[in-house]
Amino acid sequence: MQKSVLLLGLFSLFVTQSLLGQPTSEPGNLPSYSLVSPRATVETHLRFLQSDTYYPQLSAKVFRQEDRTEEEAIELAIKLKQLLDGAGVYIHPEDIPGYANYRDTLNSNRERYTLTSDFPEITLEKVGEAWYYSELAAEAIPKLHRKVYPFGMDRLLDLFPKDHAATLWGLYYWQYIALLILVLICFLVHRMLTWFGTRFITRLLIRWGYRKLAGRYIRPLAVPISMLGVTGIVYFLGPVLQLPIQFQYYFIILIRIALPFFAFSVLFRMVDVFGAYLEKLADRTDTKLDDQLVPLIRKALRTFVVIIGGLVILQNLDVNVTALLAGLSIGGLAVALAAQDTLKNFFGSVMIFVDRPFQIGHWITAGEIDGTVEEVGFRSTRVRTFRNSLVSVPNGKLADMVIDNHGLRHYRRFFAQIGITYGTPPDIIEVFVDGLTQIIKDHPRTRKDYYEVHLNEFAGSSLNIMFYSFFDVPDWTGELRSRHEVMLEIIHLAESLGVQFAFPTQTLHIETMPHPTEQNLPMEQDMDKMKKQIEAYLLGAHERQALWKDWKPGYSSAGKSQIGDEGEG
Repeated sequence: MQKSVLLLGLFSLFVTQSLLGQPTSEPGNLPSYSLVSPRATVETHLRFLQSDTYYPQLSAKVFRQEDRTEEEAIELAIKLKQLLDGAGVYIHPEDIPGYANYRDTLNSNRERYTLTSDFPEITLEKVGEAWYYSELAAEAIPKLHRKVYPFGMDRLLDLFPKDHAATLWGLYYWQYIALLILVLICFLVHRMLTWFGTRFITRLLIRWGYRKLAGRYIRPLAVPISMLGVTGIVYFLGPVLQLPIQFQYYFIILIRIALPFFAFSVLFRMVDVFGAYLEKLADRTDTKLDDQLVPLIRKALRTFVVIIGGLVILQNLDVNVTALLAGLSIGGLAVALAAQDTLKNFFGSVMIFVDRPFQIGHWITAGEIDGTVEEVGFRSTRVRTFRNSLVSVPNGKLADMVIDNHGLRHYRRFFAQIGITYGTPPDIIEVFVDGLTQIIKDHPRTRKDYYEVHLNEFAGSSLNIMFYSFFDVPDWTGELRSRHEVMLEIIHLAESLGVQFAFPTQTLHIETMPHPTEQNLPMEQDMDKMKKQIEAYLLGAHERQALWKDWKPGYSSAGKSQIGDEGEG
């Protein structure tokens, strides 16, 4: 209530001051004016609209009045002055040509002068011996005025005094009151938007179950949004204050910087909200590479927002962004030639994300790199080795390497050559091989549809039995545990059958030299006994070979073979 009374009192004082400060110039005592040059015309226009020399009828002389009334010319002169002041365009008379026969030799080679590059439509042209604002400028002034004072805010200008108003420290009393009202409006808008973002929307999202989104992303958005709203209000209402042009010039520059800064700050925070949405989508997929792609997208969007925001601010400061980008493109070519490896790594990362040869957490082998993938960045991929060291591999190099992804294995192979002594009887070998096969069948984590167990090789000091099987386990720890269990069972089986494992040995036979009289004696051989042994072997061989007829090449007793005639697969 007290605030309302205070505002009412300030508004009354404001209206009183406005009424006491209306124009009081006397038409009988008019000073002289000049239109002989562009500088003289601009000085006539601006000088006779100042508070201490307020003669709008003289300022209106800068417009040709053949096709318009004096009131219409006065309105154009006042609107043009308000337009320049509201936009913060500071006119330096010393920079305007002061001679009557000026020609624009750079553009049209005519007697024409453009007042400011901010408004190229506002031009002066020589008619006869005098310089006037052109008819093109007279047509453009109302449109430009509505652009600087949108939503009918130019009507507020009619409430303010035009001349002879009391001043304090360079500002009129009504300007202090208007500034106070503007600050109060900005404070209320800031509080309202901050409350709406931090309280209302946050509570609504928490009620809907988005507590993390509300606390982590929405609350930080409230402040830049409220500052954007405050800056927008100042942007629209600031020109109405008609502050001194020296102050208005820097005030407009500050607004041109602050408005895109807070706007792109909101977009910068919105990138985090978009990143949270992408994280939610990535959680629905089985691949872990999407989880690593989300931070990269977030970083790229943040960089894009910062670059575009910087370019917009530079453009608002009247920097030639096109020339700047052209210069950067030429410099970028030189940088690209000097940073070929960096670009190669970037495109290598793109190929990794597109081709997806591995995911986060996969065990890979690439050249000398052997370990688990922890992170995939724009430049390099980080691999945690089994020595617990972290290796950073450039993506350009990694994309060209042969990658063995152990993490995509459906099964983990267990291959061993079980060497037994040469003295092991064939029947025991058959029983031992059957026992090894049964171990594979009985183990809960072995692949049952494919395995190979056979007497495979006559080695230098052992008979080698090939033991070839697969474990259906998800990780290396499970594989090691399964190996441990199967190998213990093989040892128990060998002990139960009396099979001895061979190890590399050499037997040295020392033979005595024969007596000279025995060197030419013929060797005694029982040929009949040897023939009977051959016949017995062949009889047994025929019986054993009868069992081989059911076997077909390319198939094991457990199922279809997945390896070729040579190698281990």
